Amino acid sequence: MESYKPGLHIISTFSAPVSFLTDATNCRKFFDHIILQLGLTDVGSVYHSFSNGGFTAVICLTESHISIHTWPEYGIATFDVFLSSFKNDNSEKVRRFYSETIQYFQATEINKQEITR
Repeated sequence: MESYKPGLHIISTFSAPVSFLTDATNCRKFFDHIILQLGLTDVGSVYHSFSNGGFTAVICLTESHISIHTWPEYGIATFDVFLSSFKNDNSEKVRRFYSETIQYFQATEINKQEITR
């Protein structure tokens, strides 16, 4: 029987300037841009802003998903990106999406897990 590995999942917590942790509009523009750059397919997204300025976003992709949850009052965000490897090994796209997100948020990584599913 052939073995199947569904893909790479990166889960992280990072700190970032409050201005980024409260800017859902520009985060959406950034995510839309990187999704397009990486040739991924957005099939639906939800962005929700909270009264404290934080936001949460979940983007469903044909390849799987991206999510972010920000806590500006603590200066942190949690983030994850998982891309399926159904037809192609998307591991490098996962790593690039993560890396560019860290750069975009001017973030400092607190923790990071790479899970091969």
